Amino acid sequence: MDRLRILVTELRRWQSIKNLVGPGTLDAVWTRHIADSLQLLALVPDAPQTWLDLGSGAGFPGLVTAIAAPSGSRVHLVESNSRKCAFLRHAARATGAPAQIHEGRIENLVGPFVGQVDIVTARALAPLTQLLAWSGPVLTKGAIGLFLKGREATSELTEAQRSWRFHYEAIPSRTDSQARILRIADLASQS
Repeated sequence: MDRLRILVTELRRWQSIKNLVGPGTLDAVWTRHIADSLQLLALVPDAPQTWLDLGSGAGFPGLVTAIAAPSGSRVHLVESNSRKCAFLRHAARATGAPAQIHEGRIENLVGPFVGQVDIVTARALAPLTQLLAWSGPVLTKGAIGLFLKGREATSELTEAQRSWRFHYEAIPSRTDSQARILRIADLASQS
C-alpha cells in the first residue's frame, strides 16, 4: 500500500507538467486507475509471472502490477511517448517496482518477448483486433492476454473473431459495471 501511495503522489506531482492521465480522472485515481489495475492480479496464479504491458502510459496497469505482483515477478512496460517513459522510470525507482521500461513502438519491441512472457496486458490502448495483432507473437506461444475494455468489448470480440481464433472469457470489471476484462488464450490466425 505504501508503494501505491508513492505512485499516486508522484502521479499528482508530474500530472501538471506531463498530463499523464485525463484530468477528470485524477480525483478518482484510487478507483479509476489503481483498483482497476489491481483486479488483474486475481485472474492469474498467485506465483511469480513475467508480464508485458503494452502502451503503459502512466503505468496502468503495468506499474501497479509490478508494485503488487508476487515477489519474483517481472513486468516489462512498453511505451512510445518519451515523457511518459521518463515518468515510468522515475516512478519505478521511487516505488522500488520490479519494472523495466522499454521506449519505442509496440510492433518493434514485442519480438524479443516471444516465449518469455506469461501475461500480456493493455488498458485504453486500441481495439481488440489491433491488440491481438501487436501481441500475437507472444499470445500464439502460450501467453495469456488480459485486456481491460469498456462497453464496446462485445463488438470488439465479434470484430476480432473475423481475423483470429482464440478462447476468451469476458470477465465483469470490479470497478465499472459496463467494462469487461477480456482474458484471451490459444490465439491463432484465421488464415
